[in-house]
Amino acid sequence: MATSPPPYPPYPSYPPDPAGRGLRHPRWWQRRWVRYWALGTLLALSGLIILALVREQTGTEGFLVGLGLAVLPVPLLIGAFRWLDRVQPGPWRNLLFAFAWGACAAALIAIVANSFATRWIATADPSSADTLGATVIAPIVEESAKGAAVLLVFLFRRRDFTGIVDGVVIAGVTATGFAFTENILYLGTAFGADRLSGGTGIASVTAATFFVRIVMSPFAHPLFTVLTGIGFGIAAFSGERGRVWRVVVPVAGLLLAMGMHAFWNGSSTFGQYGFFAVYGMFMVPAFGLLTWLAVWTRQRELRAVREELPAYVFAGWLGTVEPFVLGSMRARQIAREYAAYHFGKPAGRAVAEYEGYATTLALLRRAGRRGRAGAGFVVRERELLTELWNRRELVRPALDYAARTAAPRGHRGPAGFAPPLHGPPGWYEAPMPYPAYNPYRS
Repeated sequence: MATSPPPYPPYPSYPPDPAGRGLRHPRWWQRRWVRYWALGTLLALSGLIILALVREQTGTEGFLVGLGLAVLPVPLLIGAFRWLDRVQPGPWRNLLFAFAWGACAAALIAIVANSFATRWIATADPSSADTLGATVIAPIVEESAKGAAVLLVFLFRRRDFTGIVDGVVIAGVTATGFAFTENILYLGTAFGADRLSGGTGIASVTAATFFVRIVMSPFAHPLFTVLTGIGFGIAAFSGERGRVWRVVVPVAGLLLAMGMHAFWNGSSTFGQYGFFAVYGMFMVPAFGLLTWLAVWTRQRELRAVREELPAYVFAGWLGTVEPFVLGSMRARQIAREYAAYHFGKPAGRAVAEYEGYATTLALLRRAGRRGRAGAGFVVRERELLTELWNRRELVRPALDYAARTAAPRGHRGPAGFAPPLHGPPGWYEAPMPYPAYNPYRS
């Protein structure tokens, strides 16, 4: 095995750095620790305020009951979005920020703004204040507040935001946090109403609220906000050239999220069975369609891994079978489990990190090949290659084992695929005899 990394592969269309742009020291408000401290303080204050407001409206017992019931769907939703993000898993800090923003900052904005707007409408038209508040004010305020988290990650964590899946995950986790706080309020209020009326069991308001919000529609808020995330995801891989497109698509996604939210909130005004009609004829198909889109996008990322990484195999950075193994979810899982079992959990984490860096590298190269990479393409590519090289000795035995285990019986490897070579400059111009299909079971 080589002890020193091969030369960095040439790339025919590296975007040059802007002329005249030099290195500048960041001002104090641009420093990372200042932004972390300010953001953490904002979320902590928002959490304390929203906690006090919800407890004031529900009472201590209602708050505790609402908290215990509202937390039930959270692990399932977070697990679903994390599963969707397994091909190129984003850092946990982004998910923690998204959930905290939804549960604290977005919920606080929604409670304050919705209450103020509803009261203002009631001064002019008391009979329609509640209806307008639910179907007009709430969708605009809540989707804007939740979409702000997606915007912040898009702007300040751009390296972690590369496509539709990232937008779906960040938006979905943000909405999960928002729904968590909102469910505490609704369930706690319902429990308080049952205490006053003496309602118990299945006939109680708490049971009905739990069935509607936790059992039937735990995905409602994530479904709305995911449309905003898809808009930002499309903008993420559009590159720096389509600046107008990068603005129009997120705004369109936000407007669609508001419209779907308004339609859902207004379903109760469509008659006795309006809620169930909207749920069965609109919400469930929309949920299925967006789920299919997210899964299809994930498979598209795996295909990019199989198509783009062979360039680095020919340059000597990756092993011969790695693009195939890294392009199969089953093979990737086998590699992680093998490393964790034989070399310990740190080795399993190293394999997972290797898989994530390799996927990021493949998507980066695809963006560069399509002319959508920014001026930092070269630097980012070298960073990713260095991360892969530093983990090669620990990771490659696990990948080799996964290749032997996951390959179909009788498969001898990629047909016509050459071993890694340190080719001369211009190697990328030669045709790559590498199939795009996946010979391993995904």
